[in-house]
Amino acid sequence: MHLQPLLAPPARGRSLPTIALLPALIAALPLVAPAADGAAPGISSRSEIETATRDARLPSDEELIRSGAVIGTITILPQQIFDTDNPKENTALFRIANRLHIRTRVETIRTQLLFASGQPYDPRKFAESERLLRQSRYLYDAKVRPVAVHDGKVDVEVITRDVWTTNPGASFGRSGGTNTSGFELEELNLLGTGARISFAYKSGVDRTSQLIQLGDRQLFGTWWSGDAAYSDNSDGKRLELALDHPFYSLDTRWATGVALRDDNRIDSRYDLGKVSDQYRTRAKYISAYGGFSAGLQNGWVRRYTFGFTSDDNRFENASTTTPTRNLPGNRKLQYPWIGIDVIQDSFVEARNRDQIARTEDFFLGWRASAQLGYASRSFGSDSNAVILRSFLGKGLETTAKSTLLLTLSGTGRLEDGTVHNGIASASARWYLRQSDRRLFFTTLVANVSSKLDADRQLLVGGDNGLRGYPLRYQSGSGNWLLTAEQRYFTNWYPFRLVHVGGAIFADVGRSFGNNPFGSQSLGLLKDAGFGLRLGNSRSGLGNMLHIDVAFPFDGDASIKKVQFLVETKRSF
Repeated sequence: MHLQPLLAPPARGRSLPTIALLPALIAALPLVAPAADGAAPGISSRSEIETATRDARLPSDEELIRSGAVIGTITILPQQIFDTDNPKENTALFRIANRLHIRTRVETIRTQLLFASGQPYDPRKFAESERLLRQSRYLYDAKVRPVAVHDGKVDVEVITRDVWTTNPGASFGRSGGTNTSGFELEELNLLGTGARISFAYKSGVDRTSQLIQLGDRQLFGTWWSGDAAYSDNSDGKRLELALDHPFYSLDTRWATGVALRDDNRIDSRYDLGKVSDQYRTRAKYISAYGGFSAGLQNGWVRRYTFGFTSDDNRFENASTTTPTRNLPGNRKLQYPWIGIDVIQDSFVEARNRDQIARTEDFFLGWRASAQLGYASRSFGSDSNAVILRSFLGKGLETTAKSTLLLTLSGTGRLEDGTVHNGIASASARWYLRQSDRRLFFTTLVANVSSKLDADRQLLVGGDNGLRGYPLRYQSGSGNWLLTAEQRYFTNWYPFRLVHVGGAIFADVGRSFGNNPFGSQSLGLLKDAGFGLRLGNSRSGLGNMLHIDVAFPFDGDASIKKVQFLVETKRSF
């Protein structure tokens, strides 16, 4: 587990494409015995969370704040996966699914709320609590609203909706002309507590793995998180451990954590989508950090972090018979570091942008982070170097119907006046709302590098956006990719399991600069295609299934004229 004390861009999705089994099929497998879920009596109907609104007869937020109102009773209503009060969902299969599913416990939800009875009424904390709850893979949505005012107190209702979190079954994916598959037994909400456990066998692009993972975002009902993972791979072994108390909210005053990783693997270099060279990597990483903040002040947060990191990478020939042509040099960096994060409190809710019929939280403020470290031979490093990391992001609504998200980031180390292993990245994402069910989306991503370490490649291909080409197709000292997508969000809800959408897309990109490990750039690469999107509304095992057909227009003669892709991703 890599601790990320710096503010990082949002994750873009799972690296291993999988198809999660539909909850209706999973429900037919009686693997979990029925159990009490601890839900409060009088659980509201599932449809309520989607139509829940504030009673217009209640005083406004401004009036409640001016009057000095405090929070009274907090009622938590965790809803089941299927609403059997709805005739469309009152079927034998859906009733079985609800009976087998252990509903999220009331205390699991309560410990994630940023407010408590007796505290001053603060609607900002309601909105942030909703965002925190929606980040949980075992919840589909969350709503916090005032429901009654009496004697200077405001009673509050918290409504959440569960999704299916047990995954016993097979998975399959295809991206960049390469298949992936696996079998796993996974539970994302163990006994309704939010804890995760997974046993899996996966056959991926680089290796096959037997994997066990354990994790809990709120150990013993606190904001401490713990994660552990061990995999026995076809090319080595990997162990990860992490214990972390993060800055979980904008007003959190302190954070600390430690993480370690021990990894023995074979890494590959790619050229035109094929392995061109291999070497063995033995990597040991450990990092500990602490941080403090004055909390949210006048709409802004400043966080200060400090820590120590040891990053040790040793390289060997992958084979005793075929030596590596360009074996990376051993590298050990041990360094203290300091950092600062600045965040503006600016969020909006949206629907039908990156998800189908699901509440999405978009950040529309400023984010800035910087980290400075110094690796020295006196600390055990192989060389003296200044370690640099930075991130800058801004989201803005350019018009009432368009949203633009911009990011800049940079990493590298300064040795003898030269930037080594430096990568500077920039991205722009633009959403143009055409109607409730149509949206135009385009994104531009660019990367440039300086003196990359021999174990790093800047790649572009079918696994990172150039959908008509093999994965890891072209490499160089830089690349860029432009994607344009016309998105369609239908109201089709087959079997009340998935929301259906579609896309017509075009991708244009290229690598540039020197590639020391293979062929030089083939120039501009273009593709176009169309795809089906299935938004998973009942399962936490993958938000969006992509089924795409892409047609490449360029590249070498070995490329197939039609590429089929099947992936699950976090977004459209």
